[in-house]
Amino acid sequence: MTTLTNKIDFAVIVSVKNANPNGDPLNGNRPRYNYDGYGEISDVAIKRKIRNRLMQEQKSIFVQSDDSKLDDYPSLRKRAEGEIAKGDWKDEKVFRKAVCEKWMDVRAFGQVFAYGSEKKGEGVSVGIRGPVSIHPAFSKSPVLDRVSSIQITKSVSGEGDGTKRASDTMGMKHRVDHGVYVFYGSMNPQLATKTGFSDEDAQAIKEALRTLFRNDASSARPEGSMEVYKLYWWEHNTPNGQYSSAKVHRLLTIERQMDMPSSIEDYAITLNALPGLECEVIEGE
Repeated sequence: MTTLTNKIDFAVIVSVKNANPNGDPLNGNRPRYNYDGYGEISDVAIKRKIRNRLMQEQKSIFVQSDDSKLDDYPSLRKRAEGEIAKGDWKDEKVFRKAVCEKWMDVRAFGQVFAYGSEKKGEGVSVGIRGPVSIHPAFSKSPVLDRVSSIQITKSVSGEGDGTKRASDTMGMKHRVDHGVYVFYGSMNPQLATKTGFSDEDAQAIKEALRTLFRNDASSARPEGSMEVYKLYWWEHNTPNGQYSSAKVHRLLTIERQMDMPSSIEDYAITLNALPGLECEVIEGE
């Protein structure tokens, strides 16, 4: 399997309606937003969703979430120890090759393996830089005034024999009434040669981006409340790329047409062009 042939840039437009795209644990799990009030979805959250989609397609993933694991390993270290032969831990190059071949997210996003050991030759400290970089997503209009918060109550006794009622209040739920977010990313062929990331891997991530919110429902994100509106995919004709990623990403502009937009139709989406660089526009799911 050959590594990634040419540089790839991409952009994803996400539509949100009555959902919490990414809660902030430092702010009572309210939707994340920056100092200007624009909504944010962290790059870590986006990568988590990509990993989940790849797992659903039976891809081998190292960083698995506890609620959707495909194996019984209790930690990342145990997974590494259980899947990589002990002899491969003694040589950094051999270890790098083994983990990249084993797990798709390692060869895509990179990973830090820093597991010490009292026994000589059994610990490892290896940092792997992946070829796929993803930006945080930001909304195209402020969401601070579009966040609704409701108090959660219960109507049954949570413990005891049912004769005594505890407090009805259970907490708070927060949601963004409406928001349109966009995030960008790139794939670097030079770094792909170091991890073995292939054109086939790139296509798998492309499909994961198109279907990012499939099987992603939760109480904070009810089914259908978040969707990928469109995926923009620029494949250059050289490994170094014909243009910088920043210049390519600026080709896509999204501007709201009113102060308080309520749907994706309330935005003007424009895709500009650069000579010799084609863009594949893909409808999301």
